[in-house]
This record gives sequence, structure tokens and C-alpha cells, in this order.
Amino acid sequence: MVVLALFRSASPASRCISARGRNCAALQATLCGRRLHGRASAHHEIRLENIRNIGIIAHVDAGKTTTTERMLYYSGVTQRVGGMYPPAQQAAASHETYARQDVDSGNTVTDFLELERERGITIQSAAITFNWPLPADCPPGTHPKTVNLIDTPGHQDFRFEVDRCLPILDGAVCIIDSVKGVEAHTERVWASAHEFRIPRIVYCNKLDREGASFKRAVLEIGTRLKGWPLVCQIPWWDKEDFVGVIDIIDGVGYRWKTERQKTRYGPDELQATLSSSNQSLLDEVRLARQRLIEGLADFDDAVMDEFLAENPDIPGSLLKQGIRRAIQSGDGHVIPVFAGSSFRHIGVEPLMDAITQYLPNPSERPDVEVRVGAAKHQLEKLLNDKDKKGGRGNVASVASVFKVFNHPKEGVISFVRVYHGTLTRNASSFNTNLSVQERPMGILQISASKVEDVQDLCVGQIGALRGLKQARSGDTLITTTNGKPVVENLRHVQIRPPEIPPPVAFLQVDPYGNVAAQQLQVALQNASREDPSLRWSRNPKTEQFTIQGMGKLHLDVSLYNMRQKHKIDAEFGQIEVDYKECVTTPTQPQYTVFDRPIASKPGKAACTVVLEPIEEHEHEGLVESSIERDGNIFQIEIPLLGDPAALAFDVEEARHQLLNGAIAGLARGPRRASPIHKCRVKISLDTSDGALESPTGGHFSSVARAAVQSALRDAFDKNQIGMLEPIMLAHITCPEAAAGTVQHDITAGAGGPILEVKDRSAESTGDELIDASRIYAPPDPYESVTSLRGKRSTTRMVEIVAKVPYKEMLDYDDHLRSKTAGRHSMTMSFDSFARVVGHREKGF
Repeated sequence: MVVLALFRSASPASRCISARGRNCAALQATLCGRRLHGRASAHHEIRLENIRNIGIIAHVDAGKTTTTERMLYYSGVTQRVGGMYPPAQQAAASHETYARQDVDSGNTVTDFLELERERGITIQSAAITFNWPLPADCPPGTHPKTVNLIDTPGHQDFRFEVDRCLPILDGAVCIIDSVKGVEAHTERVWASAHEFRIPRIVYCNKLDREGASFKRAVLEIGTRLKGWPLVCQIPWWDKEDFVGVIDIIDGVGYRWKTERQKTRYGPDELQATLSSSNQSLLDEVRLARQRLIEGLADFDDAVMDEFLAENPDIPGSLLKQGIRRAIQSGDGHVIPVFAGSSFRHIGVEPLMDAITQYLPNPSERPDVEVRVGAAKHQLEKLLNDKDKKGGRGNVASVASVFKVFNHPKEGVISFVRVYHGTLTRNASSFNTNLSVQERPMGILQISASKVEDVQDLCVGQIGALRGLKQARSGDTLITTTNGKPVVENLRHVQIRPPEIPPPVAFLQVDPYGNVAAQQLQVALQNASREDPSLRWSRNPKTEQFTIQGMGKLHLDVSLYNMRQKHKIDAEFGQIEVDYKECVTTPTQPQYTVFDRPIASKPGKAACTVVLEPIEEHEHEGLVESSIERDGNIFQIEIPLLGDPAALAFDVEEARHQLLNGAIAGLARGPRRASPIHKCRVKISLDTSDGALESPTGGHFSSVARAAVQSALRDAFDKNQIGMLEPIMLAHITCPEAAAGTVQHDITAGAGGPILEVKDRSAESTGDELIDASRIYAPPDPYESVTSLRGKRSTTRMVEIVAKVPYKEMLDYDDHLRSKTAGRHSMTMSFDSFARVVGHREKGF
């Protein structure tokens, strides 16, 4: 899920943002303005308070990309819906053809990869910048806001991409399909945004579709997202047709005929229109405003004061300020709700207004959390603490790499967000994760496929560095003044390092010849830099490559990209489940001596290794005192006999090399060459007289690897090697009529336990914090009318939650589609590795 194509400020003056400290905001803005030239004088100065770094999150096919395309159209970034025609087609295309062009035709700006257009889904995160409101619509003395908007993937296989983007955001729009309601993956990405305390608003999309229910969507927002929904807009229905939205805060109505034919009704006009044509809707507008005030009063003191004073006419400006304050902490207790149909253009412009009015700017967000080892700190506090000791003065900037991408024109570029100081062009950066120094070849700001060079990036800004050779997603970069070395206490600072789940699927690739093998290795090195959740290894004996990923679609996309870019001549195997091997009982101590020259340097090292299985209850306690890598725990003991200064080797270097050797020894198990998992490795280096003779780092790593492999072979000979398989937590939502078939498939065919079967109707869902009976939601127009729309909306859906072996779920989605006529959704997330037992183990 990935290009995080970066944000390009529409105004060059926006390239520099003031520092977080409010007292230096004006000074830094002035200095940044002096560094800019060209078009800068023709645009207003963009200050930090006018920036919005916003993400779009949702379940797959909720309408994220369609909504983004409408925003680009209305803000003037694109001249027609769905993006631009190829130049050769522009002259021949008629106005009528333009009107038919849309997201589903595969001509969008944000989904600009061929595979995205072929499949009609968002695979990569795409980011683009636009200004809103339009300058002509800004009140006197105000300027448009610069919105940096990220359209993220919704498919479960690409959830890692969403989680990688979320930490850099200052706000988010969660889009819900009003036909399907709050789906399982929506709850997951909502929980991820909640973890990073990102302020959010919700947009109920697709209200024009059969079966859509704004009432049900609002109820599910409260009960499933566990927050209090504040209905800020209600749908405008003309009988059963969805024609517009009504802003209940200002009492303004918007009615659409086409994308450009929109009628705005002021409060008096709206009242006159509805009084003669739809009195019940006018009554609902008044009720909705009163219920919003009642709900908001519980979370904002200023609104509560007006409510208790029984003010009959609380101004809309006060309510908007109250909503902004209520969601700013990102705790999700209050959820503003908006309505629309992006495909029919209804509600998109009011949603853009809501983004600029309610979501915060970078200066209103808390200081970023960083890690130094296992300890967590606030970045500015950490830097200030070091400053008191005289150690901070040389830090010029701190930035986080949140995406590495091989751009078709610029080559490999690294997307960053700056959290402290100013990152200048060609400044040498220290990578705190890899402990290497790199100098970029320039700074870019990118809007989908468009690229622009800039001189620097200031606090709160996002840009891309060209030419970094080693930076990976999740790395932290520090630049210093005058190129001075980074002080020791800051050399291991990391900004929210990504937590990468283990792979669950793999395939093997056999390249045809040495040239193809080298091409494939380069392609995999680049791909794993771009996407750390993609792993690979190469068998030195067979020259066969193994590629591991987060699921079938994840590997399909990764292979497609590599084939398109590198034209690799190789045989690609079938995608299979990524099994692991494990030791079932503790092994006998294996004493191993390695006494051979390495790189023409003689040496000798010896150690003892014991392998033990890790029980679940032991894991936490072992991690605190040991080293964990790839699901295994390593304990390395180096007895110091006599004076440590008299040792002929560096103890820490020896410990590091022993760890590397042990990790390599567990990479391929003896049963089916799968990695070893859930293993505790105890290594004791023999430091007695005669055991060590001029050892190099290679001797330490080689003896550890040989000892681990010897212990594994001994365990295999004694039938002490078991198999582990990935178990997925599956959420399957389907019509009640198909629920019996699904449960039978899971229990009888897949052998997985059913954890829960629950009714997905909003009224049936309860929560200890949210009482669904108290939530305000306007009635749908067809509730009392028997119609096709009403019948479809009452189809009872159930959600089945189960733990299922991934092998049984590889192609289950296609099977389920035939049982439900496509009226289902299924999401899976990795849960754990479990031992393969019984008849299923005989296949190994």
C-alpha cells in the first residue's frame, strides 16, 4: 500500500513553516520568505496555522479515492473529474466524454499506478496538496488553507501502509459506506488513528445508493467506533432521492443538479423553501441543531454555559469552535458526522470546509514521541534537556522517513516530515537507525506524478529527499549545524519506529542465470527499502530466492511492480503459506569449535548452545533481559575470566557477532527449510585457556551459526522439530442466510474456532459507554414506505469472528462470493503462530 507520493505546496511561500515555538513563528516565516523567489511574491504567505496535514482512512471501496478526486476538481488542481486525459486524447475528447470520465474508468490522479487502475483499488498511499477555500470565497483579511491530503489504501493486506502514514498526520477523515455501515477494517484503522490520538471527523458516503441509511450509519458510528456522534449535516431528501445536504449549524442548505450546478440556500431561503415543500424536514433541521447543542455541551464548557443559560440562538461560530476544541485531543470521544455522495458530487465541498474549520494545524498537535532504546521521551523536551548540558546546540533538524519510493523520473526518493528545525538542501543527515551518514542530492515536493525542487523544509512540512542510498521507511534523520557529529545521547533517537508484523505468505523464485539473479537481488533490495513488510532471502547453494509478505494481494502487487521495473527473467512459484519450524523440547547442549581461517586470517572460537521452546507466559519476562529478533529470543553469555582488559577481543563486538551468527543459524530449519520461530537461544562463549585464539568477528559469528545448526540437526534426528502455521483473526460480514454455510466452512473445513457471531444491525449493538437509544440520528425517508430501497436496507447482516489457519483462507474470498452474490466483506489480520497437529501435520 504504497507510494506515499508527497505533498506539494500550491504556494511556494508555503515551503517554509514556522517553528513550533510561537514566539519565533513570525521571525522564521520572514526568513523563509526571504529564501524563496519567483512566484513567491505573487502568493500570500502561508503560516503554520494555515496548514492541514490530513489523511483519508476507511474500509476498501468506501469511496476514498473518489472523494479525493472530487476535492482536486473543486479546488482547481484538476480541470475535470477523474484527472487529465493523455495529451493525444485531449483534442478528440468532447465535453460529454469529459462528463463520463471518472474514478471507475481508471483515469484518476492519486491512483496513478497501472495496477491500481486495473484493479480499481488504492494500493499505495497517495498524497496531494490543494488550497481551500478558493481565494474568491475567502472572507476579507483571510487566506485559503493549504491542505496536504493523503488517500490511503483500504485493503487489509496494506494495513501496514496505513499505520506507517498515520503518525505524520495532524487530522483524518474517516469515510463510511452508508450502505454497509461501519465495517471491520474501518474499526481497525479507526483504532490505529486512536492510538496516535489523531483528531477525526466522519463522512457518510454513498447516500444515493440503494440500501443506504444515514440513520444506521450514525448509530454504528456511536456503537462501533465508541464515540458520541455529533450530526453536523443531515441529508436533503426529495421523496426518496438524495439531492443535497443541510448544514444544521448555520442553517444553510446545498442542493446539487450536476458537479457545477449547485444551489445554496441561506437560512431564510431554506426555511421558505422547506416550509412550502417539506415541512417535516424543516422540523428535523431544528431538532438536529438542538440535539447537537445538547451533545456538544457535555464536552465543551463554553457551549454548556450557553445551554444552561437557555440561549435560544447560540451562534454557529461558537458551536464550530466548540467542536474544534472537543476533537483536538484525538481521544475520539466526540465524532462530527457529515453526509454526501462523492460519486454524484453531493457534499464534497462542505466536507472540504469542515476539514479547514475543524481539523488542527501542526502547531496545535502535541510534541512528537521518540524512543531512545526502550525509553520514551517528548522530542522537544529531550532536546531541551540536552541543551542544558551543552549537547543540543548542533542539532539543525530532526525528521522522520515515512516512505521510500522508486519514482519513475527521480529514482529512489525518501519522503520525510520535519519535526524540529529546518532541513536544508544538501545537508548531511545522520540515520539514527542504521548509524550511517548520508547527503541527499536535493529536496522535492511531490503531488502525485508532479515534482518540484525546493530549498528547504521547515517544522510541520512534508517533502522528499532525492539520492539517499540506505534510508528505509521508519528511519529517523538528524542534521547538524556546520556538519558537526551528532552528540552521543541523540545518536539512537527514533521517531515512532514502525512495528512490522510477521509475514504470512511466501513464494520462491528461480532466476535464469547469474545476470537475472543479480537483477532480482537489486530489485528485492529496493523493494524491501520501500516496503519493510516485504522480506526476502537467498539460498547460497541453490541460488533460489524466497520472498515473504503480508498476504496474497501484497505479494501479487510487489511482484507486479518488480516485473514492471526490472524485467526479471525468472520462474516465479505459487504463493504459499509461510510456515515456521520450532523446537518442541529443550535440546542437549551443543559444544562447537570453529578453527578455520576467515579471509586468510587464522583464528579459533568455541561456544555452547542450547535451544528451548518459548511458552506464552514466559515471553514478556524473557524480553526484558534478552534480545528479541524475528520471534526468537537470544541470551548471550561471555564469562570474563581474570582481567577483562587482558582479553584479546572486544566483548561487545563479540556479543554482536555471536548474535548475528545465531540469527543466521535459525534462518533455515532442518525439517522443510522454514525459519525457526518461538525459540530461546542460549549461547555461552568458551573463554577458558586455549578455547580462543586470535578470533575475528567472522569466527564468532561462524561458531554461533555452526552450533545452532548442529543443535537443530540433533533435535530433528530426535523428532523434536514441530511446525507452526499463521493463524488469522477473520471478520466475515455476510447476509444471515449465508451465515450457516460460513460457520460450517470454518469449523468443519478450516478447523478454526468461532469466537463470536453478532448481529450487524446498529440497534442491536450495545456499549458500556455509548447508549444507542440516546444517539440522535435523523430518520431515513423510506422507513415507513415499502419499496425496493427499504427492503434492501432491512436485509439482516451478521458478523462472524473466527481464528482460522491462513492456508484455509487463501482463496476463501472467491468461494464466499459465490455463496453471497458478492454481498459480503472479509478482513483478516495476523493473530499468532500455532502448532500444526493431528492429521494436518502429516503433510509436512
